[in-house]
Parts: sequence; C-alpha cells; structure tokens
Amino acid sequence: MAGFIPPANGQDARPDGQKADGKTTSGKAVVGKKGQRKKPRRPRGKSGSGVPPKSAGKTSPPAARGSGSNEAIAPAIMATVAQPASPPVPERSSGWQKPLPHHRQAYAAIDLGTNNCRLLIARPSGEHFVVIDAFSRVVRLGEGLAQTGRLSDEAMDRALAALHVCADKLRKRNVHLARSVATEACRRASNGQAFIDRVREETGIHLNIITAQEEARLAVLGCHILLEQGNGPAMIFDIGGGSTEMVLVETGETVPRILDWQSVPWGVVSLTESIGAIADHPEARAVAYAEMRRRVDEGFADFTARVTPIRHAARGDRSIRLLGTSGTVTTLASLHLELPQYDRRAVDGLIVPAESMRDISRRLSTMTPAERIGVPCIGRERSDLVVAGCAILESILDIWPAERLGIADRGIREGILRSLMATGADPRGPKRTEAA
Repeated sequence: MAGFIPPANGQDARPDGQKADGKTTSGKAVVGKKGQRKKPRRPRGKSGSGVPPKSAGKTSPPAARGSGSNEAIAPAIMATVAQPASPPVPERSSGWQKPLPHHRQAYAAIDLGTNNCRLLIARPSGEHFVVIDAFSRVVRLGEGLAQTGRLSDEAMDRALAALHVCADKLRKRNVHLARSVATEACRRASNGQAFIDRVREETGIHLNIITAQEEARLAVLGCHILLEQGNGPAMIFDIGGGSTEMVLVETGETVPRILDWQSVPWGVVSLTESIGAIADHPEARAVAYAEMRRRVDEGFADFTARVTPIRHAARGDRSIRLLGTSGTVTTLASLHLELPQYDRRAVDGLIVPAESMRDISRRLSTMTPAERIGVPCIGRERSDLVVAGCAILESILDIWPAERLGIADRGIREGILRSLMATGADPRGPKRTEAA
C-alpha cells in the first residue's frame, strides 16, 4: 500500500489572506495633555530585512557537473510592476523608515514554462514558508514551436494574459522580492527574447530565461525535502512541457549535493508535437508510444551510461530512491489513489509503487482521446499530453529502476522562494537587481 508523507511544516498551500504591510496610524491629529496638537506619525516603510532565519545560507546546492562559472543559485531579481497603469504613488518622506521584519515580508516566484504559467507568493516561517497567494494557468506557450521554431501570436497572448494576473497579485501583496523565470520554450524560440522584452514593457515583469542546468538545480532545491530517508544516491526528475531534467544527488544534512545531471528537449508538449497526429486505432497508438520511448531513451543515452555503475551499486545495497516533480507524476498519482478530482494535500509527498505508475502509463497509452478525456484528473486539458508524459516516465523508470516513486507537487517556484528568502534575510539588505 502506498504510504503518505505530509507536506513539510510551514508549507500550507492555502492562502491566509493576511496583508503584507504593517499597521500605521490613521494620520489624524492627536491632542496632548496641554491641548497641543501633535503631528501624526509617519507610516512605516515596507522594505528592508530583519534577522536571518536558521536556514539562511543553507539552501544553495553546489554547481552541477559541467556547470562552468554558474553559481548554485542565480541572484535574486527584484520585481518591478508597470507603473503607468497604477494610481500615482505619493512622494516618500525623506526621513528614515523602519523596515518590516523579515518574517512579514512577501516573496514571489513566477515560473513561465512551455505549458503553464505559475506564481507563488509566500512569507518566511522559520526554516520554511507559508504560501499567501498562488496562481496557475495552462497557457501552452510552446504550442507549435516544434514546427515553426517560433512562439505563435496566440500562445504569446495567452501567456501575457496570465502574466497580467501575476502582476496584479504582486502589486496587491506588496511583494518585497520576486524572481521570474522562463524555461525551454523561450530558450528554443527564435523570438523568445523579443517576447521577454514585450512582457517587460506590457506587465513590468522582468522574466529571466534560465539555463537547463539552473532549471534542474531549482527543481532540486524546491522538492528535495520529500526524498525518502536513506543513504546513497537518489534521482530527482522534472518532466516539463518542453524539456525533462534528471538530477543524480547525494543526500546530506541540508541540500543534496548534485553528482550528475542531464536535460533533454523532450517534454509533454515538445514530444507530443514531434510525433504529430496519431491515427485512431490500437496499432497506431502502440507505434507512436514506442517511438516516444525511443526518442527519450536516445536523449538520455549518455546520462544512462554514466549513472549505470552507480545504479548497480545502489541496487545491490537496496538503497535506490526516486522523486519526481511534474504534472505527469501528480496526475498519475491521483489515478493511483482513484481520486475523483485532484487534491494536492493527498498527492504532495505521496510514495507510490513504481510498478503501479507503469501500469497506469501503459493503460493510458492504449486509450482513445475520448476515453482519456473521461478519466478523472485528466480531462480535456491534459488528454492530449499525458501519453507523452507516460512515455517519459517509463524511460526514467528504466534508467533508475526504484521500487517506489516519491511524488512532489512543488519544484522550481519553491526553489526560487527558498533562495530569495535566504538572500533577503541578509541583515545588510537584499541586493536588488534586474534581469537584462
């Protein structure tokens, strides 16, 4: 029977509705003992930082193999929101303003992927954080990219609409520090940088196109806490819309040490589009699924050769561990639990038998599109992409054949938040830079 591990303390996904700013005086005059009218107090400021938590400075894994000069965590990016659409801001007082305590400052992370646009806003809580707002929307930014090499106008418009919602939330929550990243679709598209410039102009959000290495590193930072306890190496993977990353790590007392990693340009969107339309009969579906498996296996061939000796040693010690973060694994875990609808509280931290995930993957690969639409937790939104995710997952289970698979409904955004909070806790104050 699958075991359930509750989410880490302080990571409740339900917004608490609490505002980020501290209380200020009403601004009315106050009468003193002798009838004199005292001046109103100045409002307290909303920037600055307090005492660093115990976790500060312990959230950055070392650079991965072949990483060059990249540091473990990229610098924090200060969110700037377009001002022309906002009400005019009163001129600030030139006097000193007391900063908000670190635990009351709001931090935000935006992850614009090939398929989804996601936002998370949180406040520090000890060594963890409490989510105060979240947003996720399927935008399919990479739709058609495999055929044209460009982001389509329709896809960019969908992503911009979602990013406008994110910009509004950043304003309303008085976000102290934010970092916004774009991944594979913008890395590959010939007009990716032009789109980034357009986002900055229209929403004020400074998206930074990150490398595949940094994407893998942030995913590890965001979800490694859900790894099963044990000794020896473990594998963490992230099946995205445009790429898939596998990261071999060695666990320790804090953040795992990255031993090796690989990214391939096959995600649920890119792999589905590369195969093209599939005829509606069993033989065609079987051939298409086998071709998906072949392409993923080929992409990971070098990585497989490198990790095979480590895998053999780990299997001999019965210490092989595997953790996945993606819409694919959370969807399949929901089917394993036979949930009528998706429930993050039941899925995040779940441990499932790997063979059950294989069985579900194979069954889905044989279904017609209409049959997949009718499956709970899949529906029309995921019906055309889930088969590619299943093919990628089966290839990963071949590369790293663990008996159990850990499920994480967290990843890049949580990794960004942890790195931002460590930076923002510096008593000298955060370094406020902008993406180029």
